[in-house]
Amino acid sequence: MRYQVDIHLHDQGRRQTLADDVRRGLRGHPRSLPPKYFYDATGAALFERITELPEYYLTRVEAALLDTVAPALMAALGPKDLVELGPGSSAKTRRFLDARDGGGPLRYVPIDVDEPGLAAAAAGLTADYPFLRVHALAADFERHLAHVPPAPGRRLVLFLGSTIGNLDPPERQRLLGEVRGLLRTGDRFLLGIDLVKDAAVLEAAYNDAAGVTREFNRNILRVVNRAVGGDFRPEAFEHVAFYDTGWARIEMHLVAASSQVVRLADLGLTLRFAPGEGIWTESSYKFTPASVRQALEKADLTLDAWHTDPENRFALALAGPR
Repeated sequence: MRYQVDIHLHDQGRRQTLADDVRRGLRGHPRSLPPKYFYDATGAALFERITELPEYYLTRVEAALLDTVAPALMAALGPKDLVELGPGSSAKTRRFLDARDGGGPLRYVPIDVDEPGLAAAAAGLTADYPFLRVHALAADFERHLAHVPPAPGRRLVLFLGSTIGNLDPPERQRLLGEVRGLLRTGDRFLLGIDLVKDAAVLEAAYNDAAGVTREFNRNILRVVNRAVGGDFRPEAFEHVAFYDTGWARIEMHLVAASSQVVRLADLGLTLRFAPGEGIWTESSYKFTPASVRQALEKADLTLDAWHTDPENRFALALAGPR
């Protein structure tokens, strides 16, 4: 077998972390839930549908950029180690593997919380790419990057999809600092970034006409119900998403359409929602070249190259250690 999965998130620990996050978030002011809990099997399927919606440009634009950038980067860098944060199904990874032209074995280190998904992706990749060995980490990339094994050669770290936009500035800088710790001289870091643009374009991407994002947002309440014995009625909460210009971020909320009493039996909590009271479920920050450069430099990284589409909607930033 040419793949292994190291488990750093065990079921009991994962359940306890989720319970702690729910308790802290729903007792806070404002109430909130971490967006990482969107992605149960239903949430992941809904997100796949979102990526195909006409309003949601991000996935299509990034894919077109990767088609150009991946071959040139693999040829120039010739990595022996490919590390990816939050790869999901590793579909984007295949662009890098397809672009590789010889050069001996390559190790792929995907880091994701979904252990079955990692194992399935690893089996598929090793079957399709004879040169590949997979050393997956079932882990939270915000907590477990220290477990990434030492590189056998030049390393390329991928963090795509503008997932970095889901992190508030302190967490973002902490993660970038940890990514810097994975890099040696000659290594590179490729970051996918959604860019600041017209608010109408941004808001349309999170308020699609088909209502898929609404159901994706509400599904987090179903995740909470299963995890902590809750009785949320997702249909009683309205999906609200808007662009905050001052913070350069989309905010997603679930807002009570009427008075609600919600019980979370396993936590011994009863929550009361007044009409219009909400739960903040996601922030999706948008960036400019200047803000990306500043964040990278604070993490002791240098911006080496900047790739964007003709309409400046999305960018791939290539960085290296200073």
